Amino acid sequence: MFVLWVPVSLFLGFIISQTWSVQMSWENWNAQLRNRGNEFDKPISQPHIIFILVDDQGFRDVGYHGSEIKTPTLDRLAAQGVKLENYYVQPLCSPSRSQLMTGRYQIHTGLQHSIIRATQPNCLPLENVTLPQKLKQAGYSTHMVGKWHLGFYKRGCLPTQRGFDTFFGSLLGSGDYYSHYKCEGPGMCGYDLYEGEEAAWEQDRGLYSTVMFTRKAISILAKHNPHRQPLFLYLAYQAVHSPLQVPTRYLERYKGIPNLHRRKYAAMVSCLDDAIHNLTLALKRYGYYDNTVIVYSSDNGGQPLAGGSNWPLRGSKATYWEGGIKAVGFVHSPLLENKGTKCRSLIHITDWFPTLVTLGEGTLDEDLNLDGYDVWEAISEGRPSPRHDILHNIDPIYIKAKNGSWKAGYGLWNTAIQAAIRVGHWKLLTGVPGYSDWVPPQTFSNQRLTNRWHNERVRWDRGKSIWLFNITADPYERVDLSQRHPHIVKKMLMRLAQYNKTAVPVRYPAKDLRSNPQYNGGVWGPWYKDEREEQEEDERYNNLFNDHLGKRRWKKKSNRKLKRKVEK
Repeated sequence: MFVLWVPVSLFLGFIISQTWSVQMSWENWNAQLRNRGNEFDKPISQPHIIFILVDDQGFRDVGYHGSEIKTPTLDRLAAQGVKLENYYVQPLCSPSRSQLMTGRYQIHTGLQHSIIRATQPNCLPLENVTLPQKLKQAGYSTHMVGKWHLGFYKRGCLPTQRGFDTFFGSLLGSGDYYSHYKCEGPGMCGYDLYEGEEAAWEQDRGLYSTVMFTRKAISILAKHNPHRQPLFLYLAYQAVHSPLQVPTRYLERYKGIPNLHRRKYAAMVSCLDDAIHNLTLALKRYGYYDNTVIVYSSDNGGQPLAGGSNWPLRGSKATYWEGGIKAVGFVHSPLLENKGTKCRSLIHITDWFPTLVTLGEGTLDEDLNLDGYDVWEAISEGRPSPRHDILHNIDPIYIKAKNGSWKAGYGLWNTAIQAAIRVGHWKLLTGVPGYSDWVPPQTFSNQRLTNRWHNERVRWDRGKSIWLFNITADPYERVDLSQRHPHIVKKMLMRLAQYNKTAVPVRYPAKDLRSNPQYNGGVWGPWYKDEREEQEEDERYNNLFNDHLGKRRWKKKSNRKLKRKVEK
């Protein structure tokens, strides 16, 4: 019995000890799982960032700036957030987008002149680190929906190669809102809607782009878990850029506007307002809202010939007058300290890069050579802005002012060159700043915008090549002070010259006929291949050719063997 009992007891002891150890390890595993679950349940410290960039919305074209256009959603979000009333962008699409993405002035990226054309072998230079790349490094899931307009001539220029995990939208600057086709001249027409790096034929349902982009943005919100990873969504609407297209139901709201361009434009803005409403509802529905920062910005001033209004500001889109560069903008977030306020501190579109990267707990390396500042405390808490000046631009290849000279610039600057700079209260312009009329609301009471009976025409500016304004005292640029304050003019010209010493050469290549969509399956897309890409393509072709040749040889040998067997 004793002999039998010892092994049994040992065996039972072994079973109990193993069971206990298994139970302990099971409990430890459960505890670890619970701890991990608790970690997932903890709210993330980094805020979700939704950056909404709209196209060609004029300074007056929002309800809270006195417009006849109804924008209840934008009015409410701005009223509950912080209105940016001293906020500047660039006068055209690509320049504003490049400065948003890099935090750097145009003179430091080579994009000083005009926009990036669809037919040019040009894009945002690849050596520039982008906003989504920095946020991705900080742990963000990064997504872009909408208009890119920063070049696409080679694959490395595409949004998914510049820091975005996903991209759905258009590569060009404009196009049909429904068919998503764009022509850049006779015989240069193509399709422009992308999912990632491929044409989005299958996703295209012929939807109006404002609706389509909003639905895509909401689907991204629905699929992402807001409690596990911070999200950066860059929603760059095509609206309200020409062509003036809009669903009919929105036109009915503005039957009282006789001017057809203005009526369509107003309807497009209302459709955009509805889209923002649906987006904010989705942020609340999917659990983002309480930890989200929404930034709303136009990319440049409005174009009166296409229905936009910048009144009472001077000038329009594509000019360096206030009407071209002073933008509609606001920040809406539960995370703001001072909600329901106006920020009158000087803010520029380059400031979003350092502001959002810092807010997202990312790092800003010194070698980024940023021109932007972190302005979150100025926006959220009402503190003074660290920014005191803005280089609006220096464009050395734009049309030269006929009467401009080094003499007119006191030997410090050639005033024939188009340039604009803001320092404190003062703004200086040289060269040809662009269309300079004030376009009041009465202009749109006519059937045709070509009738400028109500416009305030500027005749005393002819022959000039330099202007100075105190923008704080004279925000509408009506009183030129360049003759009265030559000492301030000289200081501003010296500042321009200092900036110009840091400028890189202009990137504005000639048209490349290989860009024609006819050579790319009817789609606008990358056409340029560098030496490495060409070598890789040659290798693929050679491999396919060798494989095909090998199969033919094998087939011939097989046929010979079969023939011999038949003969035998």
